Amino acid sequence: MLYGFSLELMHLITSWLLQPVVWGLLFFTGLSLYESGIAVAERFSVIPALVKANQKQQLIEQGKKRIERADFITRIAPMLGLMGTLIPLGPGLSALGSGDISILTTAMTVAFDTTIIGLLAGVIGFVLGRMRRRWYDNAIQRLTD
Repeated sequence: MLYGFSLELMHLITSWLLQPVVWGLLFFTGLSLYESGIAVAERFSVIPALVKANQKQQLIEQGKKRIERADFITRIAPMLGLMGTLIPLGPGLSALGSGDISILTTAMTVAFDTTIIGLLAGVIGFVLGRMRRRWYDNAIQRLTD
């Protein structure tokens, strides 16, 4: 009896998580696109201005903050994508056992969509992080030489 209750409770909590996961994925996708725009301005305006003004400490602090934000996107977005993949598969596989293919089809579509969106945001965050590391390292190197 307690075992059945705990399974039902776990299933209920998991089903409540799908909507926040989808919203989180949309947020991180938007954030990654926003950060891409900031990176363009950063590369061609902000970093050269800080180098020209010989602001090494400010360059280091800003670089840490921007790289940390890109790393955050890189790690969290794929995790949310995986959650969005696994959450609908439980009810989808249960529906398959009952012979209801339409529920399985919807679940699989949600699963694939969330995986792709999570990976897309993660890839953008990864590329931004790598580029920013290189940009800030080169700028700091120029100030040190």
